Amino acid sequence: MSEHNNSNRGNTQGQRGPRRFRGQGQRQEPTSQEMLALWVPKTELGKRVANGQVTSIDEILLKGEKILEPEIVDKLLPEVSDELIKLGTTQRTTDSGRKMKFRAVVVVGDGHGHVGIGSGKSDEARPAIENAVKSAKRSIIAVPFGCGSWECGCGTKHSIPVEVTGKCGSVTVTLRPAPKGVGIVGNSIVRKVLMKAGLRDVWSTAKGHTSTKYNTAVAVYDALRRLSNMQSRRDWSEE
Repeated sequence: MSEHNNSNRGNTQGQRGPRRFRGQGQRQEPTSQEMLALWVPKTELGKRVANGQVTSIDEILLKGEKILEPEIVDKLLPEVSDELIKLGTTQRTTDSGRKMKFRAVVVVGDGHGHVGIGSGKSDEARPAIENAVKSAKRSIIAVPFGCGSWECGCGTKHSIPVEVTGKCGSVTVTLRPAPKGVGIVGNSIVRKVLMKAGLRDVWSTAKGHTSTKYNTAVAVYDALRRLSNMQSRRDWSEE
């Protein structure tokens, strides 16, 4: 009797297949390189980047073309990285009750003069962060470097060339050139954005409700965007 039960138990186990250990069969998220390999461009700019006709992100930004696909940044700036600024929840009232969503704010940059800010929402935290990263890559800008401090005058690209101010909501952020070795003087949000851009020495002052991390980050981004829109007859690094 016991042999019959054991044989049936073995047949049942054989029909179910091999036993799965912990960690097997779990869903793995694709990496950025895998997503880039499966990328099918939909815009005219994306097709030119995929075909190799455009090989520099600065060429796109200099012409003022709008980036609608984050894969363009992944293709032209493979060293770009992201950092989470804030992850919170939002609620809205519907007919069926209150519905909660996650909201993420992310800054991306390559540390060599390119930075972007984005936010995203989703029912779960991870998709919200992914949407924020895509939004930040679509809003990436080029930041001009220089040595605009009268105390330094080294002529290297370690700071910003001139004083500039950015604003978002009630927050106003002013960035000033600093001499070499000072570092980034500002709160944690200002430092995150400027370090992602690659700046090393900057004075900063912030006014308003700076506890609102999103407004502070966007104010810094707005200041860098205004700086990139300035035109000069020569390179900022030239004496």
